[in-house]
Amino acid sequence: MKITKDLYQGSLALLTDFYQLTMAYAYWKSGKAEQEAVFNLFFRKHPFQSGFTIAAGLEYVVDFCNNFYFKDDDLSYLGQMKNADGSPVFESTFLAYLKSLNFTCDIDAVEEGTVVFPHTPLISVKGPLIQCQLLETALLNIINFQTLIATKSARVVLAAKGDSVLEFGLRRAQGIDGALAASRASYIGGCAATSNVMAGKLFGIPVSGTHAHSWIMSFDSELEAFKAYADAFPEKCVFLVDTYDTVAGIKNAIEVGKILREKGKEMLGVRIDSGDLAYFSNIAREMLDEAGFQDAQVVASNDLDEHIITSLKIQEASVSVWGVGTKLVTAYDQPALGAVYKLAAIKNQNGVWEPKVKVSQQSIKTNIPGKHQVSRFLKNGRAVADMIFLKEYMEGKTSTTIIDPIDPTKRKRINFEDFEEINLLKPIFRKGTQVYDCLKIDAIKQNAQDNLMYFDKTHKRLTNPHVYPVGLEESLYQLRTALVFKMKNYDK
Repeated sequence: MKITKDLYQGSLALLTDFYQLTMAYAYWKSGKAEQEAVFNLFFRKHPFQSGFTIAAGLEYVVDFCNNFYFKDDDLSYLGQMKNADGSPVFESTFLAYLKSLNFTCDIDAVEEGTVVFPHTPLISVKGPLIQCQLLETALLNIINFQTLIATKSARVVLAAKGDSVLEFGLRRAQGIDGALAASRASYIGGCAATSNVMAGKLFGIPVSGTHAHSWIMSFDSELEAFKAYADAFPEKCVFLVDTYDTVAGIKNAIEVGKILREKGKEMLGVRIDSGDLAYFSNIAREMLDEAGFQDAQVVASNDLDEHIITSLKIQEASVSVWGVGTKLVTAYDQPALGAVYKLAAIKNQNGVWEPKVKVSQQSIKTNIPGKHQVSRFLKNGRAVADMIFLKEYMEGKTSTTIIDPIDPTKRKRINFEDFEEINLLKPIFRKGTQVYDCLKIDAIKQNAQDNLMYFDKTHKRLTNPHVYPVGLEESLYQLRTALVFKMKNYDK
């Protein structure tokens, strides 16, 4: 599926910050445009104070890179830009360079649905400096949002404890793009279906929905509305029962349910969208059971999230399907993931790779140098630690120590023979050619569920989760420390 082709009719090369283009121009002017570099995309803290994060958005990234080029009207727009003195911002020869620019980068990435942790690369890009730089903004835009929403969805689904969760957020989402990406990411995180029909068409996600209060209000009575809906959709009757009076609405739903049964059909359930959901869901369950509709489901909606669902579970609410909208697709309690994209290595004029580090007064903002791989160590089917490392330092090693990048007192010894080892970063592009087949949406969703099974329930707690160990391989930790000392002139 060609996302940008379907939605945007071609390249999105101008979906970038202006300073990416000014840097690109300056690279070109200084002769550095084709100098090879490595950039890593990662985040520093889990969203929602979670103990895990679900990677999402790679298919968008693949499609963006496959369609990365500057169109004639893009270059015309850039050519019209003027400096304060009236001179062109960009020389015509630079615009001609952009016109001939072909995507030639290598990209490695974790697969969508992978459980990931702070500081580990979700994407690593190697290629000409100018190309790496021009990819930054779009890659961050894609990965930040979809990873955020997939993680929120996974948390909501965990709170539901096996009940179905439906994503109902289209009308409250942050624009058309946000709605589509949120529906996709919500499904990856574990939602069973979406109300978003376009997302269903584009991504192959099951769609779900029945009727709103306006349907009821358009008739003279609620009972008449339910009967008319049952005539139209006898196979898909979930009646919204709280337009006027919830208990009366349940009675009317049961009456129409009996009419359906006489015709050989079954009412699927009732939906409650307001009021005391714990109280009314239990009333609904009792009334449905007494009327012989034990299989009819009670669906709840109304500004739900993982915390409200957890509360309703504690109250023993009789809800079996949860419709979650606004607080899911807008990531209501944390509006951004905060992933960053940092230069990690550059090839000098002698063809030697030089690791690069950004030094900060805040240790959490000091990046990790080099082109990394990430290993996940499993024992008896459970994840025990993740290790960020440089391949060139691992030859011949049978064991190592991983060191927390923020708190070096947190260390873990790893004997490789004691664990199953999985490399998380997969080849996606080589010299600009796609070498990875993107997973189908259902496979991505299953990947997320399988990944979560690797982790102890303490890591998946919704509040105060146990911290999963992630560290730098000791040689990489020593390299970063030495570079920091060098950049701060501690060695002088």
